[in-house]
Amino acid sequence: MRTYHCFWLLFWAGQPQQSLLTPLSKRTSGFPENEKVLVLSGNSRRDFHRSKRSWMWNQFFLLEEYTGTDYQYVGKLHSDQDKGDGSLKYILSGDGAGDLFIINENTGDIQATKRLDREEKPVYILRAQAINRRTGRPVEPESEFIIKIHDINDNEPMFTKDVYNASIPEMSDVGTFVVQVTATDADDPTYGNSAKVVYSILQGQPYFSVESETGIIKTALLNMDRENREQYQVVIQAKDMGGQMGGLSGTTTVNITLTDVNDNPPRFPQSTYQFKAPESTPPDSPVGRIKANDADVDENAEIEYSITEGDGYDMFGITTDKDTQEGIITVKKALDFETKNLYILKVEATNTHVDPRFLYLGPFKDSATVRIQVEDVDEPPVFSRPAYIMEVKEDVPINSVIGTVTAQDPDAAKNPVKYSVDRHTDMDRVFNINSGNGSIFTSKPLDRETLLWHNITVIAAEINNPKQSSRVPVFIKVLDVNDNAPEFAMFYETFVCENAKAEQLIQTLSAVDKDDSYSGHQFSFSLAPEAASSSNFTLQDNRDNTAGIFTRKTRYNRHEMSTYFLPVVISDNDYPIQSSTETVTIRVCACDHRGKMLSCNAEALIHPTGLSTGALIAILLCIIILLVTVVLFAALRRQRKKEPLIISKEDIRDNIVSYNDEGGGEEDTQAFDIGTLRNPEAIDDNKLRRDIVPETLFMPRRTAAARDNTDVRDFINQRLKENDIDPTAPPYDSLATYAYEGNGSVAESLSSLESVTTDGDQDYDYLSDWGPRFKKLADMYGAMDSDKDS
Repeated sequence: MRTYHCFWLLFWAGQPQQSLLTPLSKRTSGFPENEKVLVLSGNSRRDFHRSKRSWMWNQFFLLEEYTGTDYQYVGKLHSDQDKGDGSLKYILSGDGAGDLFIINENTGDIQATKRLDREEKPVYILRAQAINRRTGRPVEPESEFIIKIHDINDNEPMFTKDVYNASIPEMSDVGTFVVQVTATDADDPTYGNSAKVVYSILQGQPYFSVESETGIIKTALLNMDRENREQYQVVIQAKDMGGQMGGLSGTTTVNITLTDVNDNPPRFPQSTYQFKAPESTPPDSPVGRIKANDADVDENAEIEYSITEGDGYDMFGITTDKDTQEGIITVKKALDFETKNLYILKVEATNTHVDPRFLYLGPFKDSATVRIQVEDVDEPPVFSRPAYIMEVKEDVPINSVIGTVTAQDPDAAKNPVKYSVDRHTDMDRVFNINSGNGSIFTSKPLDRETLLWHNITVIAAEINNPKQSSRVPVFIKVLDVNDNAPEFAMFYETFVCENAKAEQLIQTLSAVDKDDSYSGHQFSFSLAPEAASSSNFTLQDNRDNTAGIFTRKTRYNRHEMSTYFLPVVISDNDYPIQSSTETVTIRVCACDHRGKMLSCNAEALIHPTGLSTGALIAILLCIIILLVTVVLFAALRRQRKKEPLIISKEDIRDNIVSYNDEGGGEEDTQAFDIGTLRNPEAIDDNKLRRDIVPETLFMPRRTAAARDNTDVRDFINQRLKENDIDPTAPPYDSLATYAYEGNGSVAESLSSLESVTTDGDQDYDYLSDWGPRFKKLADMYGAMDSDKDS
């Protein structure tokens, strides 16, 4: 026993001392030459004077990804209580015990049954125990140990993205940052160089470079021009093992785009442009488009066009089309071929966004020459003025010339012009115009008081081409002449009291004149010569266009003279003098002592008592009540039902009933029930007719139901026979339409539309053969024939 312990001491002393770890075992199918042993001991050594540890090594090391066919050997458990007689049994528990790891219960050898992956689980914690086979009791306390999986380089670096996208401005300096790529390695970074990644560039040189440690991509070439090449594809490799031979690697693609900067000035593709414009081109109309090319894009290619010089600087303008970056040349003023037929412009194109860094490349603008040829067109005549204003006195005779308009053809041909008046502006044809010389004259009398201004339109058209025409407004003002006499401003009807005193003012008069006076109207008032001496009233002219009527005597008697008519002469002071005689009606009235009028009728003295206000209101109410009664009576008459169509059974003339409207066919269920004809069993004998007043003297007769197989013709004949003998039935057939058509009537059609003869050829004797129902009709038409014969 002492010899065994000495062997254990020597074996333990010969092992590596760092963390009590054993060397890595080789991947073999049997037991290794240097066997890894964990010794279990429950005894104490008196020589050492300390308690022995049960587990001398507390961990095993095992390489991952074992590829052998046999189980991989891990190590051996051994207890100092094991005599080698098989009395002890070794038990293993913990992570993977019995599945991943198995133990020989007799020898304590531990083996791995499956290939292990450190990236899945790097450490396994297990517990071991030795028990007595016979008693089942542990001879050693349970101890814990670790199996640590050693890493191998079995994972290549993986980039965080499959494809990177980046962009940098063109013309960037060398070393400009582009983008940083990152790769990770799943191997153990603490063990060897399996997870040490180094970056390198496989594709993209000499334009770009990458830092091996950080993965930062930078520019490596100066002045990369987007206009030459815009897209670059760079392939970056990440390799582990520090980039050494045998390391694993992964790649990624980086798409790099050069963004645009304004490093190219605009350039016209040609130095001279030529356009043609008709002289009839209206202002603001386009003449042509020019474009300067710019190799840049977006806002760096935006161009502003301008006209810098030329003889058409004030005749033409240019604007920029923001969508196409073209310069649109437009007309600013009206063109005239006869005045100038060629314009030369200098147009300049300039970048709107200039980058100061590239000003050394030259000015970012270009210029070109534009020649615009004005074309001659057949233009309409042009009036000498844009509008004409004329004046004419209202008393001028007809056919008097009031003015002249002038128009001429602006073309070189100088075609003759004819004039006319647009009759839509002179509906009354008050004016006319000489078609040859454009003189306007009157064709009807004028009246300023009726219409002060006449606004007409004159048309000038070429004789050779009437479609070439132009218009001009002519405003004609009618001047006033003194052709209207003054008259009263209103109708005057005044009164004088019977007890009036002499020289008492009873009315003030004023006058108006339709004529216009430049210095103001001056009216004079006087009594007519026939009333100046015998009048009971006097007239006083106030010299301010008013006059007053005064009483001449003291008292007036309305029984002797109830009304006076006073003629007044009104004159103006214009030339020629116009005057008129107006009449003032003066009534004699009874007044109180204050001069307030009481009554002006002479009959009022004879019938002093009149109707009071209450009596008038009573009479008005009676009239209203009478009108309301009449309206109610008329409304009640409308609501009464109409009398039956046939009052007397003897009056057979009303057998033919005419209705205002057409029936609805089978959908019309208001007049009769069409279902009766289709289903004779469903007839309701008690249903009353709705087109006449029901008879209450006789009860309706019930008829026997028709057989199931009764024909419609038999059914109708049966009903017709019953109604013939029924005294309560009306003397006409109320069924206007039957669902069955017979063979036709012996009388054929009564319609005049189907008659082939005239009324004079008709013979109505056959009406007598139709029976008593048509006797009245036969007598009526027979009498008409007798009248014709006589």
